[in-house]
Amino acid sequence: MAMPRALGALLLQLLLLLALGQENRTEEPRHSCLGDNLDEYGAFDLKDKAGCFTKCRQSESEPCDVGNLQKYWLNYEAHLVEEALTEKVNTSFLKALVQNVSTSTAEDLYFSLKPSQVPRQVMKDEDKPPDRVRLPKSLFESLPGNRSAVRLAITVLDIGPGTLFKGPQLSLGDGSSVLNNRLVGLSLGRMRVTRLAEPLEIIFSHQRPPPNMTFTCVFWDATKGPTGDWASEGCSTEVGPEGTVCRCDHLTFFTLLLRPILDQSTVQILTRISQAGCGVSMIFLAFTIVLYAVLRLSRQRFKSEDAPKIHVALSGSLFLLNLAFLITVGSGSKGSDTACWARGAVYHYFLLCVFTWMGLEAFHLYLLAVRVFNTYFGHYFLKLSLVGWGLPALMVIGTGSANSYGLHTIRDRENRTSLELCWFRDGTATYALYITVHGYFLITFLFGMVVLALVTWKIFTLSSATAVKERGQNRKKVLTLLGLSSLVGVTWGLAILTPLGLSTVYIFTLFNSLQGVFICCWFTVLYLPSQSTTVSSSTARLDQAHSASQE
Repeated sequence: MAMPRALGALLLQLLLLLALGQENRTEEPRHSCLGDNLDEYGAFDLKDKAGCFTKCRQSESEPCDVGNLQKYWLNYEAHLVEEALTEKVNTSFLKALVQNVSTSTAEDLYFSLKPSQVPRQVMKDEDKPPDRVRLPKSLFESLPGNRSAVRLAITVLDIGPGTLFKGPQLSLGDGSSVLNNRLVGLSLGRMRVTRLAEPLEIIFSHQRPPPNMTFTCVFWDATKGPTGDWASEGCSTEVGPEGTVCRCDHLTFFTLLLRPILDQSTVQILTRISQAGCGVSMIFLAFTIVLYAVLRLSRQRFKSEDAPKIHVALSGSLFLLNLAFLITVGSGSKGSDTACWARGAVYHYFLLCVFTWMGLEAFHLYLLAVRVFNTYFGHYFLKLSLVGWGLPALMVIGTGSANSYGLHTIRDRENRTSLELCWFRDGTATYALYITVHGYFLITFLFGMVVLALVTWKIFTLSSATAVKERGQNRKKVLTLLGLSSLVGVTWGLAILTPLGLSTVYIFTLFNSLQGVFICCWFTVLYLPSQSTTVSSSTARLDQAHSASQE
């Protein structure tokens, strides 16, 4: 009896040790996205590495080695050709075909690239699928050595929404993307195939791109930068109504990029328009500020009115923004990294000041024309100033502490640099740009539009019922609304229309750069003549009553 009990106890101890060992193994964190086990291509390893297509994001805490992970998939295609025994790979993230091809083939070879199916060879009597690749027979005839056949691997890889195979130029936050997150790989193993006499063709089917976007055929160049990047040398792009034909003179991974249509010449024209408009606006804004100073010294009650102070604060922030823009665009990337960081921070600060003061203009207009009663605030303009100048400073400090400012590069469809300026850095600063610029602008703009809509309703309904009818009254109302629109930043809202086409980009650039001219005209009409004759006398009287209530 002692022997079985001893064996039972020993067996129980072994089971406990195995269980503890298994528990310890499960407790150890597995960082598969660091790029370890780069030479293991089992089914589990492939699925494990494919999970990084989603896990590796700029906003996630998952540790990732993007460079090693990209090499893993590049090497896997060579592994399929040289070592793998399988002829087909069919997973949710990868479809691959490995096939022997005779180097003396008498005709071009066609293969389907349907994302939901493993690639297959298409016979010449079949209808050509919309997504396909054509390999010219001359490709195989020109291979070095006396080979009678070679192994060809064709893969369709879904790279997901993460940062893998996105490259630096897709981190600009300008809407660039990999079409359907899909890559097409062509490989003969470790054999380099370049400078083909007759290019291969890959056809990607898709709908028409937006008017301000374009498709570009690119290949993955592992030699670009520390992790690689997309390049277009040796590839041509032919965009059709139902798809794009990519013709390239080498074998590797290919895809179709969707990128903004702004090329170098267009960027230069828009820059010149902006510079001219900003220069003119600065002259008119300076006149507005000087006019305010003169009127404040000459009119007894002008010092107590809040609206002119808010108009001048907006004019001052817009003047400084235009000045910062001219300096930033004019100096480009010249100077040290610290100087570029400072220029980006200063430009960001004055841009946020403009957005904030436009929002405060809308808030003041709401008090004057909508709320009307119970609008007393002690030290009213002082509190507005703390918000108008202080809130942007806090946002810039937070953004700067994350090292978000630096060199920003705008590239054209051929990946050539169109413009370099000091702004948000390319890459990881994209989210900061979206939050502190796009998101902040959207909030202030929508608030201004709601207030302007309420004021419009008041002007065209309530005033018509109480005011004395006079000739040209509707015309004066329209002019009043146009003046108020310039204060709450309606011209900035034209940016929402820019996806409609290049013409709207020109319209936005022209009108928005002239906002200072519109503000100057409004300020002059409102305060320079006698208030009894101005088209907006009711607005001025409302502000005087509001200012008196503050005293």
